[in-house]
Amino acid sequence: MKVTLFVTCLIDTFQPNVGKATVELLERLGCEIEFPESQVCCGQPAYNSGYVSEAKEVAKNMIRTFENAEYIVTPSGSCATMFQEYPHIFHGDAKWEGRAKRLAEKTYELTQFIVEVLQVTDVGARLDGKATYHTSCHMTRLLGVKEAPFTLLSNVKGLEVEQLPNAQNCCGFGGTFSVKMMQISEQMVDEKVQSVEQTGADYLIGADCGCLMNIGGRIERLGKEVKVLHIAEVLNSR
Repeated sequence: MKVTLFVTCLIDTFQPNVGKATVELLERLGCEIEFPESQVCCGQPAYNSGYVSEAKEVAKNMIRTFENAEYIVTPSGSCATMFQEYPHIFHGDAKWEGRAKRLAEKTYELTQFIVEVLQVTDVGARLDGKATYHTSCHMTRLLGVKEAPFTLLSNVKGLEVEQLPNAQNCCGFGGTFSVKMMQISEQMVDEKVQSVEQTGADYLIGADCGCLMNIGGRIERLGKEVKVLHIAEVLNSR
């Protein structure tokens, strides 16, 4: 099976280790990975800030880049959600709407792809310790991927997963929200860190690097002893 990797800006720029873990994991599961170098941002920051025409130009590039892919997989629920938004952005556009729909139909978040397409629930990972999982807003509320991460984590040997209190609460990142509404964002992420502490977890796991960067940064500044991991890193651990 050929998989085309959409690696996302944050992973490419700040957390390439997550991209590496994603490739190694998928290859071990029998996938052949392609990485088109013409991929850039999916346009979400511009789109969410109201710059729709500018976001459309970025989206057109991404459609051209990925439209020949068999499957598009990304280790980001947020960015996968943006691809699902393309048909709405190009609604009524005779040239682009159909192409946007076909792109959206073959785009999957990493854990969603492993469980729903590959039909794998145990990837053979091992990580000793106690963890809690942050359910990011875009991935759960908009993309609708809720069970796949927990299914895969439940089969990681040596790992005890504790339910995160108030898991439904946003971490305060929200892309540009954390910049425009810094004081509110800080209060929200502080609440999230307090919830993580209540679990006594050694690890905080998530599937969106934006959330993990926000929560992890606050954990570090507060001097807390919790290691932050992307789920791709956990599933690739041995």
